Amino acid sequence: MTIREPYRSRDHTERLFAHLGLGIHERDGAIRYQPSTASIPSFTISVPGDPSSAAFLVGAALLAQDGELTIENVGVNPTRIGFLIVLERMGAHVHRVNLRDQGGEPVADLIAMPASLTGTQVTVDEIPTLVDEVPLLAVLASRARGETVFREVGELRVKESNRLELIAANLRAVGARAEVHGNDLHVEGTARPPRGTIETAKDHRLTMAFAVLGTVAGAQVKLSERKSVAISYPGFFRDLRRCFG
Repeated sequence: MTIREPYRSRDHTERLFAHLGLGIHERDGAIRYQPSTASIPSFTISVPGDPSSAAFLVGAALLAQDGELTIENVGVNPTRIGFLIVLERMGAHVHRVNLRDQGGEPVADLIAMPASLTGTQVTVDEIPTLVDEVPLLAVLASRARGETVFREVGELRVKESNRLELIAANLRAVGARAEVHGNDLHVEGTARPPRGTIETAKDHRLTMAFAVLGTVAGAQVKLSERKSVAISYPGFFRDLRRCFG
């Protein structure tokens, strides 16, 4: 079996198969899998922390006025950390330390601290590596200097909500400038404290992203609901309070 992709997608399955010696190889941009008739022996594996969940706490640390946040044991698979690459380009201070391999997956501890961010262009090639983090990145872009543009993010219209339109509408609701042009999202940063009511549409990633925005000094951000975070990160609000008050 040979699989070719137009863009590199998440490869957790391929890495696990390779770690277990299950006959999967990548060559010349193609994934080749030769199924085996042999049974798979039992095994023990340690699963690292989800980078998409860690991203929200990283974002809150960047918006904080002081301090430093360390998140241990986070998966840093290259197909999942596009948000870190973009944040570094925006001027964020997020360090990956104690890098190691864990069951075929790269793992690290993340250290994040406050930073003054600058707008950037997020290209179509980067989107597959950060599609779940676009709500958070858009929120952070609303606090950056200048404009940030997310190219070809139309897929967000068919997530748990029409995420693309809701990101823009909710940013405008709290005083930021945000527009959708075709499949592109444009966000202009502002220094004014965000104030307004957010319609989450029970979308967990919107809820968490705008909760992060609510940690900005002087912010008055009201969420239409909070329970949706249980879909992916039940302890989110507990951890946010513990880390940022």
